[in-house]
Amino acid sequence: MAISAVQKTEIDDIRGQSAPTLRPVVPALEEILYKPIPVLDHGFIRVVDYMGDDSAIVQAARVSYGKGTQKTREDRGLIRYLLRHWHTTPFEMCEIKLHIKLPIFIARQWIRHRTANVNEYSARYSVMDREFYIPDAENMAAQSQTNNQGRGNVLSGQEAQRALEILKVNAARSFDEYLELMNEDENGNKVCDEKQGLARELARMNLPVNVYTQWYWKVDLHNFMRFIRLRADDHAQYEIQAYAKAMLDVLERWVPHTAEAFNDYQVGGCHLSSPALVTVKKMLQGQKVTQEDSGMNPREWRELMASLEMEA
Repeated sequence: MAISAVQKTEIDDIRGQSAPTLRPVVPALEEILYKPIPVLDHGFIRVVDYMGDDSAIVQAARVSYGKGTQKTREDRGLIRYLLRHWHTTPFEMCEIKLHIKLPIFIARQWIRHRTANVNEYSARYSVMDREFYIPDAENMAAQSQTNNQGRGNVLSGQEAQRALEILKVNAARSFDEYLELMNEDENGNKVCDEKQGLARELARMNLPVNVYTQWYWKVDLHNFMRFIRLRADDHAQYEIQAYAKAMLDVLERWVPHTAEAFNDYQVGGCHLSSPALVTVKKMLQGQKVTQEDSGMNPREWRELMASLEMEA
């Protein structure tokens, strides 16, 4: 993770400041506030602001004036009920803002989650950093033969080394040419006074999508959990999984009762379709059910059997 000395000083300075507040604060989240949490080779996430906590969800659901007099056990039970029955509005009352550094190709997946506020580093205004995502050897895999958007077997030997070499050489060459096109150095200073150089907004076209960008991303708790549920899943691309799993740790610090319910019902739980539920009931009654008479297509059947840890 690349944090410069200047950035580290800025983070230390802001963490050294404090002010009295009547707003609810979460001590476990305050511990990591502003601190970068490493992700991938040069990336990070860091919490820069948040609003609300578990009690804010309960407050919204009960429309009470403050924390109220309910016991923690009752608050936990209400949160679990709300999440279990998909009552999303109370969770939208909490918000979090993250500063995220990530490869552009992951940013393009990330932005599909449209229910958030985003402001990204501008390559029209500033020179990009010479930082590229290069996968570790264990993440260099061939195209899956069964999933058009996934990976298959890990590459090995000379094939893996050649692929890594191409990625590294291409990234370095592309960045050198990017600077040459602009007639600028990495600090944005002009290199040759006799040349004008191409505009930054055009020169950036030469950069590969593994270059790192940064943005601020603000989202409510409901959509924060939705992102984690989809992107921390084993079927998601490894690189975005890494960010989602770091965000899951943030969630557990921020709203522990909500995180517990989220892990129980949405991450570790299983949603059953009507035919799947009928199938499970028949199995519990000792009846033999096959995919052909279950009313499910082969893929849904395989997914149900995998959830039940049974042979398809």
